[in-house]
Amino acid sequence: MSQTKFMPFRTVLFDWDGTLCDSGAALYRAFEKSLADFGLSFTLDEYQQVYTPAWYRMYEAFNLPKESWSLCDRRWLQHYEGEEPNLLPGALAVIDHCRAAGLQLGIVTGANRDRIRQEFARLDLAFPAIICHEDVVDRKPHPEGIARALGILNAPASGCCFVGDAPEDIEMGKRAGVFTIGVVSEYIHRARLEAAAPDLLLETIADLPGALALTGNSDTQSDRTSVAP
Repeated sequence: MSQTKFMPFRTVLFDWDGTLCDSGAALYRAFEKSLADFGLSFTLDEYQQVYTPAWYRMYEAFNLPKESWSLCDRRWLQHYEGEEPNLLPGALAVIDHCRAAGLQLGIVTGANRDRIRQEFARLDLAFPAIICHEDVVDRKPHPEGIARALGILNAPASGCCFVGDAPEDIEMGKRAGVFTIGVVSEYIHRARLEAAAPDLLLETIADLPGALALTGNSDTQSDRTSVAP
């Protein structure tokens, strides 16, 4: 195995949906069905204009009454059940490259913990730090999730970058004091991500190693260990 270097970062935190996981279409279908249960509809373009990991902001955008939000959450989980999204092209290679470089890795997602556990088990993935929406009081774009992940890893913000596909990911990273990397995704308008002004903007997650001068390769995948959230 050739030596790898990844400077100046020692920690890389990732968003999950749309960043590593190709779940955009599945999320869209579940959200579309959930709002249809309440007599609401929208176009793909309207969805792309307002998509956010903070679901309640989307409920507001589509005029779902606040008293229906909790029920809509449950309906969403029901409609998402059975979806089995895969990793985005190149995502596993990125993870393995980062591990080969000796980087600490973690996930900060607004997704439900049970769903993340199921998807990670199916995809044979594990990370030392996994922060889901149940693990924080304040959700994205509040920086609490990143702070908790860094605490688990005992890592400073100064040596960390956060990779995400939503404007809220970039805002969260900036508020946490870490380097921010935006990844263009299908279900969020590119202009919204650009307007968030990430420190680095990538066309695909597969571009991450080259963009950060990560070199080298691994003949074998590193062991995967996890601390359950």
